[in-house]
Parts: sequence; structure tokens; C-alpha cells
Amino acid sequence: MTFLAYRVTESDSGYQGQWTERTDDDLPAGDVLIEVKYSSLNYKDALSASGNKGVTREYPHTPGIDAAGVVISSDSDKFSPGDEVVLFGYDLGMNTDGGFGQHIRVPASWVLTLPAGMTLADSMCWGTAGFTAALSVLKLEAYGMTPDKGPVVVTGATGGVGSVGVSLLKHLGYDVIAVSGKAQQTDWLKSLGASSVVARDDLMALKGKAIAKPVYQAALDTVGGEMLSALIPQIMPGGGVSTCGMVGGVKVEASIFPFILRGVGLLGVDSVEIPHPLKQQVLNSLAAEWKLPEIEGLTTTIGRGQLAETLAKILQGQGTGRYRLDLGKD
Repeated sequence: MTFLAYRVTESDSGYQGQWTERTDDDLPAGDVLIEVKYSSLNYKDALSASGNKGVTREYPHTPGIDAAGVVISSDSDKFSPGDEVVLFGYDLGMNTDGGFGQHIRVPASWVLTLPAGMTLADSMCWGTAGFTAALSVLKLEAYGMTPDKGPVVVTGATGGVGSVGVSLLKHLGYDVIAVSGKAQQTDWLKSLGASSVVARDDLMALKGKAIAKPVYQAALDTVGGEMLSALIPQIMPGGGVSTCGMVGGVKVEASIFPFILRGVGLLGVDSVEIPHPLKQQVLNSLAAEWKLPEIEGLTTTIGRGQLAETLAKILQGQGTGRYRLDLGKD
């Protein structure tokens, strides 16, 4: 069977992507063949599409670390033709042809069942970015974060993870402070649930401090680097900082004082290789008690013809909110 896939190829002039007709025989081995209806766009997809060998080793390649669709055929007794399913992470879209193709073939252990109360389109409003935001909140609450202990700060708040984080935290009753370098998005961030917006440069002014006035009970950091370094000294005693991004850099400089004088916890968030049952549990929560009716308003739906330009925008840090790819739309 033929289908369209966004193939990124390597040449002397760099990396280019284009929609190409392929067949199911071109796909890797796997247990479940899926017709992909929707995918979503993440920073990792933009890296893969631009030739980042730290994400994707070999080209030609089809990016797309997320997928939502319908089972065509299955060698696993866990899934049957017609089942609606969702995939986040594992090796999808990294070194295994991903969700920017209308068909994928994957191991059954990667496949999640679409829960009741959620549509395939809904699931890709979340995507890996929204899923990561939910995991970050889950980790912070496990560390002791509760709505009555003070404000929670979210960095990179206009991005995919950050915007969902702001909205989810507000939904759960938290006082949310958003950090952004995009002053023009202040009103939008407040519409998501931020009680106030801090300019990125103002927060960064505290980088290099060994310890500072405790302002936030917790932080959901999507940036890393110097931003994370500036946040840690401002966390209240017993508070935690979750970190899931590295667009600001991979190195963090911090004094040990916040950790030993205030008991601050630094919590890494992995959304790729976490156990399958936990992934399914979190997805089920996003369809139930953590359901965000407003997440549709955070999401821009694009067709195949808009994919390349949108990936470039994300790579340049110019994306806002979530982007959902409708693979049936030109």
C-alpha cells in the first residue's frame, strides 16, 4: 500500500525535506502497522528535520516523535485492526520512521490505547510536549508541591511544554508565574492562567547568585542552562525544580547552598523511555481528571504543506503553543 511521508535527505548542500510516496514494504519491521491521522511538532522533530545527528543518525529519514491513528494490521494480540492508538517517544521519529508519515510500523510495546473521552486529534494537542508538561507536574507533586504552598514558575512559557504547563497548573489550582522573552505574548500567557509574567532578562539577572530570596515553591523549567542556574537559588525550602529541556544549554552552574540549606530538589523529566504502564496511566489522566478543554485553543493545526516552515519556526525559537499536523490535509 502506498502513502505519503515527509522524508529528510542529506546532500552536499545540507538537509532537505519533502513529501514522498512510499510503500509499506519500505517501513521497518514491527508488530503493528498504523495509519497515522495526526502527529504533532516538537523541538526534537525540528532537530531531526535539520540533520542533527544527536537525534537522528542516518538519513533519509521520516521524523515525527508523536503519532495518533488507526491500526491497519497487527501481529500482537493486544491490538486489532480498527483500534485507535497513540504513540509518544521511544525511538519513533528518531531512528525509526516516525509520525510525519501516513503509515508507520512499530513494536507493540510502544503503542498506547486511546482512552475514552479523548479523540485522536485531542491526543496530538498534547503530543510529547504536553505529555512532558504533565510528567513534570506529576514529579513536582510527588516531591511535595501543593497549591497552598506558594507560586509555581514556568520557564519558556510560550513554547509547547511551557504553555501546556501553565494551563495545567492553573487547572489544578496553582498560582502560576510565567517567564518569557516575548513581551508581546503577555496577554496570551495570562489568558492561559498565568497570574503574572516575568521577563526572561529580569529572572536571568540573578544567575550566578549562590542563594537568593526564596520566591517560588517550585519551578517547571523547559529551558535549562543559565535559566535553570538562575532559578535554583530562588526556590523556597523543600521546593523542587523539574527540568526537561536544553534549548538554553546543557551545562548548569549552581551553588550547593539551595540543596543543603533549603532541601531543594532537582528533578529530571524523561518522557521517552519511561515504562509503558506509566505512559498509559498519564494518558488516561489527560482524558479524565487532568483534561484541559482549553488545550484546543493552545493548538494550531497545520497541513502537510505547512510542515517545513513550521519546523523552521520552532527551531528558531519562534513557535507559540502547540502545533498539530493533520496528515490528511494538504
